[in-house]
Amino acid sequence: MEQQPPSRKGAVWALVLTSVAGFMAALDNLVVTTALPSIRESLGGELEELEWTVNAYTLTFAVLLMTGAALGDRFGRRRLFLAGLTVFTAASAAAALSPGIGELIAFRAVQGVGAAVMMPLTLTLLTAAVPPARRGAALGIFSAITGLAVASGPLIGGSLTEHLSWQWIFWLNVPIGLVLLPLARLRLAESYAPEARLDVPGTVLISAGLFGIVYALVSATGDGWTSPGVLTGLTAGTALLGVFVRHGFRAANPVLPMRLFRDRAFFGINIASLLMFLGMFGSIFLLSQFLQSALGYSPTEAGLRMLPWTGMPMLVAPVAGYLSDRFGGRPVVVAGLALQAVGLGLFAAVLEPGVGYAAQLPGLIVGGIGMALYFAPAASLVMSSVRPGEQGIASGANNALREVGGALGVAVLASVFSARGGYGSARSFTDGTVPAVWIGAGVVALAACVALLIPGRRGARGPAPEPAAEKAPVAA
Repeated sequence: MEQQPPSRKGAVWALVLTSVAGFMAALDNLVVTTALPSIRESLGGELEELEWTVNAYTLTFAVLLMTGAALGDRFGRRRLFLAGLTVFTAASAAAALSPGIGELIAFRAVQGVGAAVMMPLTLTLLTAAVPPARRGAALGIFSAITGLAVASGPLIGGSLTEHLSWQWIFWLNVPIGLVLLPLARLRLAESYAPEARLDVPGTVLISAGLFGIVYALVSATGDGWTSPGVLTGLTAGTALLGVFVRHGFRAANPVLPMRLFRDRAFFGINIASLLMFLGMFGSIFLLSQFLQSALGYSPTEAGLRMLPWTGMPMLVAPVAGYLSDRFGGRPVVVAGLALQAVGLGLFAAVLEPGVGYAAQLPGLIVGGIGMALYFAPAASLVMSSVRPGEQGIASGANNALREVGGALGVAVLASVFSARGGYGSARSFTDGTVPAVWIGAGVVALAACVALLIPGRRGARGPAPEPAAEKAPVAA
């Protein structure tokens, strides 16, 4: 099949299609949070089950992301992107039709499988379609849209829940998916990675290890930290992850080559991303419920009051992209993480059952600016830290670590919440939320410190030129 270089028209289509797909997958991480009180009222469920409506998605998403990237490299990135989008769309419809909390959790897990195949391939398809000179700008736009999805999840979820029903947070994906499928088939070029192989042992190790740890953390809320199931999950999960790390150093073609972490840029941005999502996701899981359960806001009112936070990526992302080009990715990412930590700290400092909106506003604004500064250069830092043939694995690894952070954040901070408070009253909810959000702020501050390891000016360069061995995109 005749090889064709990237074209301007193809690059625009790739940016639009991958950004919309990435928006959908990222949105479903947090769109559920403002709907949790309504889901609890409609389907029942305790804190542990509410955690699983979030974590069932983030867990399967996290543990299969690198597998999705490897499958795309081996069998065709567009082909697997379409397969993942199909599964995600079908599972969204099934989640909307769920008759009980157990079925909802199961279909959320299937949604995560589809997103895990689709999401890492968005970046590799975009990178293959955009000329090297313009990749930095394209990746910045993609990252800003993904960040907007994460931040706007509570508002979109709250509005749909109040004015339609909580089922519409899932129905929303169906028409978008049905429109994307034929367009992606016609407008995205196929591409492969050279000599791509699947790492079945590595996939089993990382999947089982992460499941053991997250299952233990979520179960600790109801069973206690010293229960046999929790101790077994933590011990076995940690041991399996240790074997996975060893496998990543020794295997010929591991799903995640541990040598990549010897690069300071790759190590710094990935570990910082894991910590940021741990602190941010766990905090949003509780704060979105606090606005309703403790302050009495409706789902839409809660989403609107978070708008200074959720809207900031739209306003600040262009400035963040300019600053990244001017000064490099490291200072922008570090500043963004530091501001997120300050924003969460400001929020935790004022939380009370009757706290006014004016007192909440500084934390929302500062945290929103920080989120925008982080997301804009993050993807470029990841993709520029590895060779072109490894960009699929790098994208999958970064997304996987972020999702692992999100799943751990919900589990850990919910455990803190249940140990110090509960759903019984506004005071009890506040007593549980405050220490959890302070911990979230501390974890994000630690992420800012880790991001200092990223070499200066590294993020200002685009990915290296494609080597001759890489198969170029081919026309449909």
